[in-house]
Amino acid sequence: MSKRRKNQRAVEAAPRREKVRDIFVPRPFEGLADEPEWIALRELVPAASAPLRLTPELVEEYGDRPVTLATVLPMAAPAMTKPDGRVFIGLQRHQQSGDVSRDLAEALLCALRTEPGGQVSVPPLPGPGPRLQDILVDSPLEIAMHDGFEFWLDPGAADDPAVQASLERANAAVYPTVKLAAAGAAYWCRVPEKAHVRWVLPEDEDTALDALSRLSAAGSLTLGEQTKFAGMFRAHGRLVPVWDLPEDVPAADWEAPVAEFAKRYAEALEEKEPLDAAGRRARQGLLGRQLTLR
Repeated sequence: MSKRRKNQRAVEAAPRREKVRDIFVPRPFEGLADEPEWIALRELVPAASAPLRLTPELVEEYGDRPVTLATVLPMAAPAMTKPDGRVFIGLQRHQQSGDVSRDLAEALLCALRTEPGGQVSVPPLPGPGPRLQDILVDSPLEIAMHDGFEFWLDPGAADDPAVQASLERANAAVYPTVKLAAAGAAYWCRVPEKAHVRWVLPEDEDTALDALSRLSAAGSLTLGEQTKFAGMFRAHGRLVPVWDLPEDVPAADWEAPVAEFAKRYAEALEEKEPLDAAGRRARQGLLGRQLTLR
């Protein structure tokens, strides 16, 4: 038998691996207590962290290892472990499938299976399996905002010149961001030459859009003088309205305007009548002012 024929027979005899198919889940954080905050940390916030609690079954299998959710990890890695057993998972990463919740769950499980301090290997397409909703004790996130990424480091690691240089590069990309108390998942940020308030709304898209349309038709869609409603993002099945603000006004000064807008928005949500002609025109206008997440 020729060598080519033998190779062909060997290929045919080898067990076939089932191809991993990707799926798209439009609301990967649906069912979690703080769905809008998960979205905000995933899409809007540069540097923040929050502790996570494993289910009792995972604690029994892997021990009660501290787990930290981070907006981003070094080199946008999906997960890392520390020599003391701590585990970090990163929300903002390079490789991902169509189900962010499944990606994060697989990254966490891979980290738990990795020896403390070892490098975590995570598949780009994890295939079927548990999601965050299956492996975490669900509760509101206790979010800590950071000016930089020092929370990545082990004690004394910053003394290494290479680590310090890498940290400085990462910190240089962090723009000032403040979590507002006036509304859940609302954040003020300042980027070059402008500032914004961005708010991940908890309601479904149609409901939120109708409420915003009523406010637009009534001329009450801004946060006050010198502000502008810039448009909306769509992020993981939720709307994220964005306002342009004067860059020299500090974040604390926007707490009251955001609280007042949140009250108007809540009142608009209570209206059950179909949109009138002005509301329908406002709705079309808002649909034409959709922004692109960058």
